[in-house]
Amino acid sequence: MEYTTLGRTGLKVSVVGLGCGGPSRLGLRDRPEQDCVALVRQALDLGVNFLDTAEVYGTEEIVGKAIAEVPRDRIVLSTKKKFPLKDPSDPAGEVRKSLEQSLTRLGTDYIDVYHAHGVEPEDYAYASTKLLPVLLRMREEGKIRFIAISEAFVEDSGHRMLAEALEAGPWDVVMVGFNILNPSARNRVFAKTLQENVGTLVMFAVRRALSQPDRLKAIVADLIQKGTIPHASVNANDPLDFVRQEGGVPTLPEAAYRFCRHEQGVDVVLTGTGDSAHLQANVEAILKPALPSGVLQRLETIFGNLDTLTGN
Repeated sequence: MEYTTLGRTGLKVSVVGLGCGGPSRLGLRDRPEQDCVALVRQALDLGVNFLDTAEVYGTEEIVGKAIAEVPRDRIVLSTKKKFPLKDPSDPAGEVRKSLEQSLTRLGTDYIDVYHAHGVEPEDYAYASTKLLPVLLRMREEGKIRFIAISEAFVEDSGHRMLAEALEAGPWDVVMVGFNILNPSARNRVFAKTLQENVGTLVMFAVRRALSQPDRLKAIVADLIQKGTIPHASVNANDPLDFVRQEGGVPTLPEAAYRFCRHEQGVDVVLTGTGDSAHLQANVEAILKPALPSGVLQRLETIFGNLDTLTGN
């Protein structure tokens, strides 16, 4: 495993983070709980020390069971408070109750990185004026160590909320969508996080478009039909064939993880799965070298100006 420093937090984190949500949720939807616990422990055995969950994922308790016998200082826990709040009139009460429940499920006294979860652009003003003061108080109390904010990437693929949040400067860590088909965070997010030494967690590195060939073909065909990318720039039947051929990469998911991992400004690449072999392959992919410069330049030419796709 390789490790890095998560921005100004000073936390030493694995460059691979185990995402405990997403479509798989550690396999919770179709596997027994003990298998999900075993998957988290497998990640730990592989050197992963960054575990990302959330109250809405339903996996905090599984993570808590998996880490019960692991020294707390060997693990960096990230969890999140769902947004918008159920009761906007009482942010302090709701967030404090939610945090206490997360602490209980995770079996810990503190959270390393605590997020306002999935904040959309129109809700940022509320989050920054009503939610942020609560998070700062809980940090003073030692219940959380660092405050974070994650974007609602599906609704905000152009990172409008994070652009505003990073101008304000109070957030220690951000979670951002970034992938081959939408690299817009490169200029809109990472340029600022590097300047302010804000830690970055990348989600959506691989979704359906980069793991299901038919889905990728359909998306690219739509882009060509709209004139967003020129027809001559890709093979419509196999749009990213050059990545495998020129990059010597066996699969697109591997290429997608390597694309994210070596982007300047990326600290942790999150990967989620419910399958043991899949987890092993994903970790190995993230730890491989950067894609060749020629491949990266061609990807930039084709997709570099896109900010509407999520990879789903």
